[in-house]
Amino acid sequence: MRILVADDEPEMTMVLEALLRREHYSVDLVYNGRDALDYGLAEHYDCIILDIMMPGMDGIQVLRALRAHNIATPVLLLTARSQVEDRVAGLNNGADDYLPKPFDNREFTARVRALTRRSGEYTPTVLTAGNVALDCASFELKCGSACIRLGNREFQVLELLMRQTGRPVSTEQFMERIWGCDSEAEINVVWAYISYLRRKLEAAGANVRIAARRGQGYLLEETV
Repeated sequence: MRILVADDEPEMTMVLEALLRREHYSVDLVYNGRDALDYGLAEHYDCIILDIMMPGMDGIQVLRALRAHNIATPVLLLTARSQVEDRVAGLNNGADDYLPKPFDNREFTARVRALTRRSGEYTPTVLTAGNVALDCASFELKCGSACIRLGNREFQVLELLMRQTGRPVSTEQFMERIWGCDSEAEINVVWAYISYLRRKLEAAGANVRIAARRGQGYLLEETV
């Protein structure tokens, strides 16, 4: 899942990025309201985190513009302002949640998890395909007695495949949703992570495999 973080305080963005990457999210960072709007309109995100006090455009203006363009991505507002009027203004302009600074890191990540679950239809935190389970809380691949903790990119690739069971995911979709359009990674990095996951699924005794569909992409299919 991809998160956009917009905050003009570099130290704050570094902290937020570390917290989100620890939760296995892909993160894009911007430092002003104009860039936040441009990224929010151009890219697909599972959640957008906006600081209210930013140069160029403030968070409320960005939020209002996103909603005016029918961008329904969940938005979490962060700000040092804690007055009721500020919270009401944010929520009335389309924010999904509001968290005053300073905040507890655990509460921040919990709120982001809640918002990403809220986007689209509800999906469980444990995904299954065949005899394989992917625990989205512990980032573990489980199959019978086997339990394998996945790396960040491995988890995100497998999660995307399991949420799209039966439908191919193209290489371009992997790049956009996990690495981001601005990434300097080569497109063959997708094949590399597919290869890592194939070996781990086989080692765990999974009865599903990652199949390639020429011209379409990759999907999970049962082998028995």
